[in-house]
Amino acid sequence: MTHYDVVINGAGMAGAVLALGLADLRRPDGSPLAIAVIEAASPDFDAHPGFDARSIALAWHSRERLERLGLWPGMATLATPITGIQVSDRGHFGRVEMTATEYRVPALGYVVELAPVGQWLYRQMSGRPHLRLLCPARITDFTQHAGQVVLTLDDGSVCTTSLLVAADGNLSRVRQQLSLPGRRLDYGQSAVIANLESAEPHRGRAFERFTPGGPLALLPMSQGRSSLVWCAAPERARALMAMDDNAFLAALQQEFGYRLGRFTRAGQRHSYPLVLDELPRPWHHRVVLLGNAAHLLHPIAGQGFNLGLRDVAALVEHLAQALAGGQDLGSHEVLSAYGRERQPDQAGIVGLTTALALLFSSDHPALAAGRNLGLMAMAACPSFKSQLAWRAMGKR
Repeated sequence: MTHYDVVINGAGMAGAVLALGLADLRRPDGSPLAIAVIEAASPDFDAHPGFDARSIALAWHSRERLERLGLWPGMATLATPITGIQVSDRGHFGRVEMTATEYRVPALGYVVELAPVGQWLYRQMSGRPHLRLLCPARITDFTQHAGQVVLTLDDGSVCTTSLLVAADGNLSRVRQQLSLPGRRLDYGQSAVIANLESAEPHRGRAFERFTPGGPLALLPMSQGRSSLVWCAAPERARALMAMDDNAFLAALQQEFGYRLGRFTRAGQRHSYPLVLDELPRPWHHRVVLLGNAAHLLHPIAGQGFNLGLRDVAALVEHLAQALAGGQDLGSHEVLSAYGRERQPDQAGIVGLTTALALLFSSDHPALAAGRNLGLMAMAACPSFKSQLAWRAMGKR
C-alpha cells in the first residue's frame, strides 16, 4: 500500500489550492510531502462540476493569501478587478457606493471565472513531482485508525494517509460516512445564474441589489460581460428558467434598472436551491473538511470561497508548523489547534450571511424600512461605510 502524508478528496477550488500550497512545504531535512489528490471528474476537468460557467468574487485580502501561497501571479491573468461596488434596495432611496480609489487599493476584489481557473489549477498540479493526481477516481470506503486512515478506491486499490482532507463539495462522501452533526437551513430561495452582455460597459463595477424576492448581484467579468446571481422564490426561479432570452432579459431589466443600460444578451442559465449547510466542528480523527463540504453559504455578499480560502491558508500554516516541530500531521493536537483558530471566523460568517439573507429577502414593511435606513446611514457616515468596505475586502 502506498502511504501519503496528506490525501485530499476533491480537486475543486479549495482542494486544488490546498494541494498546491502543501506541495511547497518541506520537512526539516528538506524532503517534500507526499500528497495525493483524488478527483472523480475527468483529468482535463472539462466536466468538473466545480468549474462550470460560474464566477466567484475574491476579496482583496483573499488575493493577499493567494500571493503568499504563490498562486496569484498565474491567476491574476484570469481575474477581473472590482473597482467599485454599489449596494441598493429596489423601491427605496437607500444606497451605498464604494470605490477602490476611496480606500487606496488597486481593487476592492476580483472576479474569477471558474472554468479557465480550473484548467490552470489542473496544469499546476500536474507539474508538481511530489503531488499525485488520482483522476478519475473515487473513495468507496475509509477507516480511521490510531496512526493513519486507510482508503479504498473504486478501482480496488488501497492507500493510507496521515491526514485525509475532504474538499469534495456539499455532497461530500467523506462527510456522509462520518455522519458529523451539522446545521441545515432552507432559505426558501433558488439562485438563477447566467453571464450577461449590456449596452454600457461595467467599468469594473459590481452591483448588489436587494429586491422583495431576494438579492440580485452582478459581478464584472472579462470582455465587458457581467456575471448574474439572482436569488428568488423557487416558483419564481422556475418561471425565470422557463422564459426565452428576451423575456428573461426584460424581467431582469425591470428588477435591476438601467445602471448598465439595456441588457442585450444572456448566456446559458443555471439554477440551484439555496440552503445553509454547515458543520460547527468540521474536523474529526485524522480528517479535516474544507470548502462547501464544511460550510455551504448563501451567496449574498460573496463570502463562501473567501471563507474557505482562509480555512485553506490556516491549515497550510498549521501543517507547516507541525512539520517544523516534528509533529504528526493528523494528530489531535494539530487538528484541534487548527479548529480552535478557525471556529470564530466560521461562526461569524455563517451568522452574518444568514442574517443578511433573511433581512434582505423580506418584503415586510418594517424590515424594508429598517434596511433602507441602514443603507442611508452608511452612505452618510464614512466610518460605518468604511467598516462595510473593509469587511467586503476580507479584513478580519
